[in-house]
Amino acid sequence: MMKAFRKWDIVLVNLNPVIGSEMAKVRPCLIISPNAVNIALHTLIVVPFTSTIKNYPTRIVTSYKGKPGSLAFDQIKSIDKSRILKKDGDLNINLRETVNTLLQTMFSEL
Repeated sequence: MMKAFRKWDIVLVNLNPVIGSEMAKVRPCLIISPNAVNIALHTLIVVPFTSTIKNYPTRIVTSYKGKPGSLAFDQIKSIDKSRILKKDGDLNINLRETVNTLLQTMFSEL
């Protein structure tokens, strides 16, 4: 039986091995895939947290466990659930609309 993961969960993910400029190591990631997909598949779509704050339009400045950083939407990844080490919280409800708006902006072509 697969563990249930939900959109907005923050999970610790082992992102190694990587190639090139991909984010590496064990780091917190935000699950952004829809719950129906999370239940049906062995994979999840995640956005890694980084402690580096850059003024990119694909980053949302936030904090994780009191440490400043950002969600790096330019590093969205599809991962196998076996990469997850543990669930480690969920995204503050006040940031969820900001996340959805950024996703819509990134993937809509006008």
